[in-house]
Amino acid sequence: MEIPVCSYNEWDPLEEIIVGTIDGVSVPALTHEMKAFVRKEYWDFYRERAGQPYPIEMVKRAAAALDNLQRVLEDQGVKVRRPGAVDYGSRVARTPHFETPGFFNADVRDVLLVVGDEIIEAPMSQRCRYFEHLRYRPLVQEYWQRGARWTAAPKTSMADALYDWGYPEEDMAWFRGEAGVPDTVGPLNGRFITTESEPCFDAADFTRFGRDILAQRSQVTNELGIQWVERHLAPNYRVHRVRFRDPGPVHMDATWVPIGEGRVLSCPDRPCLSPEVLEMFQRARWEVLYPPRGVAVAEFHMSSCWLSMNILMIDSERVVVEASEEPTIRFFREIGLRPIPVDFKDHYVFGGGLHCATCDVRRRGPLKSYF
Repeated sequence: MEIPVCSYNEWDPLEEIIVGTIDGVSVPALTHEMKAFVRKEYWDFYRERAGQPYPIEMVKRAAAALDNLQRVLEDQGVKVRRPGAVDYGSRVARTPHFETPGFFNADVRDVLLVVGDEIIEAPMSQRCRYFEHLRYRPLVQEYWQRGARWTAAPKTSMADALYDWGYPEEDMAWFRGEAGVPDTVGPLNGRFITTESEPCFDAADFTRFGRDILAQRSQVTNELGIQWVERHLAPNYRVHRVRFRDPGPVHMDATWVPIGEGRVLSCPDRPCLSPEVLEMFQRARWEVLYPPRGVAVAEFHMSSCWLSMNILMIDSERVVVEASEEPTIRFFREIGLRPIPVDFKDHYVFGGGLHCATCDVRRRGPLKSYF
C-alpha cells in the first residue's frame, strides 16, 4: 500500500505537496496581537477594512502566483493537492473568549506540521486564524483514511491571558530582516506578544532535520508549545531550541533553511545565537551559507525582503525560487543547485513565500540522524 504521508526533512525528493488557496481571504482586524505582524504604515488599511475582502486585483494576482507554483511543481513531476475555496473570511469568528473577522490566507506551512507519517494541526495564536485548519480538514481526513496519522494539538482558547497587553506599541511590527535592525537577542523590549498561559505554536517555527528538529520561541510560538511538540514526538525525535538575532521572530523558514544534507542557509541579518546548536552543526561538518538580500518589489504588509530565502527544495539539486530574485538565483547556481524560477512575488503581500504556501506531504527518503 502506498504511504500517503511521509516526510522527515526539507530536501529529500519531493513526491506530493499541498499548495494553499487564497480564495475567500478577508482583511483581518488590527487586533493587539496582529500589530506585531503588520507593518505600521499599513495599520490604517487594516483598521478601515477589517472584515472586508482585500482589493480584488490583489487577490487575483496572489491566486495567479499560487497557480504558477502549482504548474511549475507539476512540470517537475510533483503531485500537487489544493484545498477547496471556502469563504470563511466573510464570516465573523466567535468563541467564548473573543469575536473577530476571519483571515484565512494561503500559508498552509503555518497550520500543518508533517513529521514522518503524522500530520499535526498547530494550535495557533492569532485570533483571525482560529478556524483556518478547517480549510485543510478534507485533505487531512483523506490522508488519515488512507493510513496517515492525524493529531490535532490542544486548541488554544486565545483568551486575553495568552497575550501581553503591556507590550510596547512603539516596538511592534519591526520590518524583520531589514538593514539597521538593532542588535538584539529577541524582541526589542525582551518580551513576546504571546505569554505562557497555554501552549501555542505555528508549524513554521519548526525545521526538520530527520531525528533532530529545531524549534524557535517566537511571537506565535511559546515555550509551552515547544514542550508539547517535544513530549509528543519523544523518544523518536529530539527537539532543539534555537535563537536568532531577530527583534520580531516569526517563523524560521526565512532565517535558517536547510538545502540538502550537510548544507544550510543562514540569514545574514539574523544570525544564530545558540552556541549549542552551532556546535551541533559544526561537529557534524555542516556548511553554513549566507545568501544575498532579496530584491523582489511588493507591498510587504506582513513580511520582509528575506522571503527570497523562503524557497522550496524539490530535492537536493533542484530549488524553486522567486523568478525576480536574480541575485539569489545566481547564488544557487554558484553553489551547484539548479534553480527552478516561478513568478510568485504577488503572494508576498499576504505574508508568505514559496515555503510558507506549501506543506510537504511525501518525500522519498528514510528517517536518519544527521547529528
